[in-house]
Amino acid sequence: MKGSRGVVLKSNRELAIMRRAGRINALALLAAVEAVRPGATTADLNEAAVAVLREYDAEPAFLGYPGAYPYPAATTVCINQELVHGIPGNRRLQEGDLVSIDCGAIVEGFVGDSAITVGVGEISAEAERLIQVTAEALRVGIEAMRLGHRTGDVSAAIQQRVEASKFNVVREYTGHGVGRAMHEDPQVPNYGRAGTGMTLRVGMTIALEPMVLAGRPETQVQEDQWTVSSVDGSLTAHFEHSVAVTPNGPLALTTLDPVLDAGLGDRYNGYFAGFPKPVKDQGARG
Repeated sequence: MKGSRGVVLKSNRELAIMRRAGRINALALLAAVEAVRPGATTADLNEAAVAVLREYDAEPAFLGYPGAYPYPAATTVCINQELVHGIPGNRRLQEGDLVSIDCGAIVEGFVGDSAITVGVGEISAEAERLIQVTAEALRVGIEAMRLGHRTGDVSAAIQQRVEASKFNVVREYTGHGVGRAMHEDPQVPNYGRAGTGMTLRVGMTIALEPMVLAGRPETQVQEDQWTVSSVDGSLTAHFEHSVAVTPNGPLALTTLDPVLDAGLGDRYNGYFAGFPKPVKDQGARG
């Protein structure tokens, strides 16, 4: 999914709206995650998210998005080697699968965009480590989104964390500005060189989304003309937050508030946005 509206700095009022959109999107993703179980279809996950969007009168940002043909669902759901843009349907989840769910919500014209990867039941040690490393790559990317840093600092932080664990980041798909449009400038790849790129300014809002492959970094688009998967069939993972640059540091807009959400935030943020503990890399693939 591509597009651009240039760099648009957001006011405090607009950031507050984006925070509401982000919270609703978080609730939708949480509902989808809670529907993950052996035997559930990818359409079941989509419908769980749609129910939340409807409850809060939020529009699905992905539905109808232009491409080879308009995107037909409110979420993307990818399994195992599928990385992004998987169309929900009749495929059933199996024990041990990795499932990546991406969702976007529009509230008062502003987009909240976030993604998460979870396992179905008991998963392999490699799959668990892939999830942890990808989530941690998001954490270090967010930490680098500070006033005066450059987009290359963010990209480099993500790449270094992933490659330290002998995994690879995707090259063809990137993080991106987000706001009134789902895709604004700047593009923020998951690889790059520190000290390069656009300087981060107060009011910039960027959807950071580490997309990580256990094998080679190359990808391919499937016959449905949307689903992107690893060329070598290796496992993939995808985490995303919409993040604002503020004078006080980065602000993740797509988390839940544990106080307002009476425990839901702990379950969701603790896995998705709670900045997981560093992963020990003993036994990493050589």
